[in-house]
Amino acid sequence: MPQTDRDRAIALAGVLQAAELVRGIARRGQANPADVETCLNSLIKIDAASSDDVYDGILRLRTGLQLLEQQLGNPRDMELTRYVVTLLSLERKLSQRADLLRAIRTGIENIIPNLAHFPIEHSNSIARFAEIYLHSLSTLSPRIMVSGAPVHLNNPENSNRIRALLLAGIRSAALWRQSGGGRLTLLLRRNPLLRETRRLLASLA
Repeated sequence: MPQTDRDRAIALAGVLQAAELVRGIARRGQANPADVETCLNSLIKIDAASSDDVYDGILRLRTGLQLLEQQLGNPRDMELTRYVVTLLSLERKLSQRADLLRAIRTGIENIIPNLAHFPIEHSNSIARFAEIYLHSLSTLSPRIMVSGAPVHLNNPENSNRIRALLLAGIRSAALWRQSGGGRLTLLLRRNPLLRETRRLLASLA
């Protein structure tokens, strides 16, 4: 995987997009369907050649890139920051667990053949992604504590969507690490990442 600021910005945008969707479902029971589809599709791009390929192009990451620009330029959204930091930390721990990585890959590979019958946004497919999350990532710490309205959090379909999107957030966090992102990258390369994010957004205008 290429290790450039462009690739790192795309990966972080993916993490932010997934985190924002989780928050929207938890708070309001709603999420942008196109953004959800983009995040879920990233899960089946197991051996993608580039960051762009993971998301089928940066156009589908507009929301994540806009959030990234805001967070790098003037980071005031502490809740979103908490989700992102936890996802990055959790992925680092996952990267050291070959058994869980194998289980996640096998689970996703088993879902792919069924997508012809149950599209990726179908509740059956989402439930299977949620199950993968439940039996792998939820066993690690730090646990991701999702805040929201009980009426939405206690809805089984919403719980599945949240877990599936957290799994997608972890996939983007893995891409961040593979593209050279680390604990100090946001501190040391904040301005270059912000410039690259703005270039990516300008290319979508």
